[in-house]
Amino acid sequence: MARGVVRGVGIALLVAGLGVLGWVGWQYFGTGIASNHKMDQGEQDLRDRWAAKVPDKAAKTPGTAVVLLRIPKFGQDWEKPVVEGVAKDDLAKGIGHYPDTQLPGEPGNFAIAGHRVTHGSPFRKLLELTKGDQVIVETADSIYTYELDGSPKDLTVKPSDTWVLDPVPGKPADVPTASILTLTTCQDLFHSPDRSVAFAHLAKVTKKG
Repeated sequence: MARGVVRGVGIALLVAGLGVLGWVGWQYFGTGIASNHKMDQGEQDLRDRWAAKVPDKAAKTPGTAVVLLRIPKFGQDWEKPVVEGVAKDDLAKGIGHYPDTQLPGEPGNFAIAGHRVTHGSPFRKLLELTKGDQVIVETADSIYTYELDGSPKDLTVKPSDTWVLDPVPGKPADVPTASILTLTTCQDLFHSPDRSVAFAHLAKVTKKG
């Protein structure tokens, strides 16, 4: 009887363990496959809208790609869509734009967030960036080149530190005159509420076509 109980408990623990491993595998690999497909589709949809010169009435719709992001240090083929919103479903489709912040080239703060792990891990190597590295943002009519003022590994903030999203970070009463970019991601590769942050200034604007 006792042996049967022990065997039953062992089987239950084995099944539970396999379930946990399956969940972890899905989080780290399965979500990446799904999200990479969504990012590729979002990028293609955005380029199709640009080519057709369709007025982007959906620009403020959560989860809709609004611009494309390139970080040369991550490789010449690295390009990701930036979608509107930073909710869980939005970040599964790409890098997210904080809705209450400005757009590229506008006076103020174009602030974005991305995962370091799971859902395609678009910002997995973000903490490897250093001062002077470029971040390139492409819109329907322009290409904006930003240069980092520092490394994301040098600034960690709490979720309550929303000053990093101010039009002039840390100076809520100031009226912005310059266009800046703010990059945010998880401070740790595993779940952490803290965020690593880097600021960048607009260095160049190139008109398309």
